Amino acid sequence: MMVSEPEIVEASPKFKLSPELLDLLQSIDAETIVVAPGELVIHASAGIATFNLVREQALLNDSLILLVRAVRRSGHLQEATLELPRGPIGAGTHDLLVRVLPIGQLGLIAILIFDDSEMRRLDSIRRDFVANISHELKTPIGALSILSEAVLGASDDPEAITRFANRMQTEAKRLTDLVQEIIDLSRLQDDDPLKDAKTFVMSDLVQEAIDQSRLTSAARGITIVYSAQSEAKVQGDRNQITMAIHNLIENAINYSPEGTRVAVALRSNDGLCEVSISDQGIGIPERDLERIFERFYRVDPARSRLTGGTGLGLSIVKHVAANHGGDVTVWSVEGAGSTFTIRLPLLREEANSLPQITAVEANQ
Repeated sequence: MMVSEPEIVEASPKFKLSPELLDLLQSIDAETIVVAPGELVIHASAGIATFNLVREQALLNDSLILLVRAVRRSGHLQEATLELPRGPIGAGTHDLLVRVLPIGQLGLIAILIFDDSEMRRLDSIRRDFVANISHELKTPIGALSILSEAVLGASDDPEAITRFANRMQTEAKRLTDLVQEIIDLSRLQDDDPLKDAKTFVMSDLVQEAIDQSRLTSAARGITIVYSAQSEAKVQGDRNQITMAIHNLIENAINYSPEGTRVAVALRSNDGLCEVSISDQGIGIPERDLERIFERFYRVDPARSRLTGGTGLGLSIVKHVAANHGGDVTVWSVEGAGSTFTIRLPLLREEANSLPQITAVEANQ
């Protein structure tokens, strides 16, 4: 059911929020909106910009408008849960508990928004962490145990001890990398990068991710070619997005033949910032394309062991993209290489002009 655009009425001094009411709204552990008759937004807390619910003092969400109108008719509190997309693309969502209630005698309505996404992420982290640990850590730990026994048994063979010790170092590094990536993935599930989002130029992050991969590419004789066609600005967590791009570049390098090249391209398209990483590698079988972003899924387990892959890199990329309201896609042909594209919403300039906690009062 579509709701017609709310009637915008001329604000008047009678709708000015008192300092006491503003203090009360600030003390509530929730994001808040206050609407006057005609569904004119006269107050919105700073975090409302994250949910894209208000523009030019009008409510954008149909379900929210219906709740406000129901309160106007009944005079009683209304409560509902809303699932909002984190961005124009991707599967990431905000899970919101919304309470709408009348305040005062002037027809003012308060909307209280509680984000349940964090609680759900914490529950997911607890389940996933136990599953991840039991699924993967036993392999390198078992290998280290066997190798240590082999070292003890070869006490009179220095060459064998050296060989086993090198293997132990390899397995220890693999174990360290695995633990770090499990921690990174858990933090991604726990953190909401849009709550305290910073604005940055995407080309700076792409260049930083490329620089982090220079040693790996040089060791394998692989050239990284970078083309930036945009000075796009994005909001979110700088470290998370840099890590996601770096993971894609490292993945392209590890699965490419020596002496080839990896192409990185940045462009803007239809409100989105796109970063594509293309390689001339072995490609991905069609049957595996739908599963490569799953935790611990490996197209070629033997090659993953050779390259030190943990099976978590692409899952981390997927979570970073979804948490920023974007997505990640892949195109690949066996023997012809692969192209991974991460897409993120461009900075909405008008988001910076949304009503804030201490302003947005009529006729000020």
